[in-house]
Amino acid sequence: MPETIRAAIVGLGWWGKVLVDSVYGKSERIRFVAAHVRTPAKVEEFCRDKGLNVYASHDELLQNPDIDAVVYAIPHSQHEFFLERAARAGKHVYMEKPLALTVAGAQRCISIVREANITLSVGFQRRLSPSHIALKKLVETKSLGALVHCAAEATAPGAFSLRADNWRADEKEIPGGAMTPIGIHVLDAMIDLFGQIDQVYCVNLRRAGPVEDTTSVLLSFVDGGSATLMCSLATARNYRFTVYGTAGLAEAVRGETEKLRLAPATAGEKAVKPETIEFAPSDLERASLERFAETIASKTKFSVPANELIRGIAALEAIARSAQTGLPVKVDRAM
Repeated sequence: MPETIRAAIVGLGWWGKVLVDSVYGKSERIRFVAAHVRTPAKVEEFCRDKGLNVYASHDELLQNPDIDAVVYAIPHSQHEFFLERAARAGKHVYMEKPLALTVAGAQRCISIVREANITLSVGFQRRLSPSHIALKKLVETKSLGALVHCAAEATAPGAFSLRADNWRADEKEIPGGAMTPIGIHVLDAMIDLFGQIDQVYCVNLRRAGPVEDTTSVLLSFVDGGSATLMCSLATARNYRFTVYGTAGLAEAVRGETEKLRLAPATAGEKAVKPETIEFAPSDLERASLERFAETIASKTKFSVPANELIRGIAALEAIARSAQTGLPVKVDRAM
């Protein structure tokens, strides 16, 4: 059994606390031992309960040799700056998605990781869900035939409690409306399954909160096939990902339970009853942090392939540009 990774959390808003709670008392691979926040008094009780040493200075935290890795749950525009500081200090980094807000920024982050010889994970925990893993196997084995279309949606009620003074309500921090906070998980899943995205067309709407909170995107892939992606922070929580192929369809649903429905394509009037697979409950945040620890132990630089990280940011940039112009946009094929 490899040694337990000792991690610090930077940013203890609601999501930072979710990450700490996901492994507290549950994981032998990674544990949180320290924290850095702008206002320590706001999280004093939480840190005491979780056994976290609070650092008023980020630099002081990075100088501690007893900290192996740093997990960042901070505003998106700060990712590059903090990644570079941690890398220079020799700390492995888990960065919440997206890695950066521009292709140039993502490429710079990748270069920093390679030069510092550290491990980088980005919070794309949906890749680790049982239904996604099953979908990936179906796609790789061509069990669904050639890709026809992918239809996916990710929704949550976050806009109802979002205050205008929260950084998540700053349009500079969330390009592409609901894409950056929630839809990017679906985008990453599509890239993992089907490869590089060729072109996007986006429509953004504001339905409940202080920012554009409902986003619809039509996409096409370099290797063929199309997709639709809908994400919203103005309705009930849901996640659905359906792949249509020439040999049948597979639909992954994650709500109170996680299921995968399989239906073969049949000619004529022959009817075949769809098959449904149910999966045991899984903690994706814990799985993602433990994958980070495993990647460190294996001395691998990236939990998600570097080229896929950059392709995701390229698609995000194109989606934001399409939303602004009202026109289809080709995705940068920088990598």
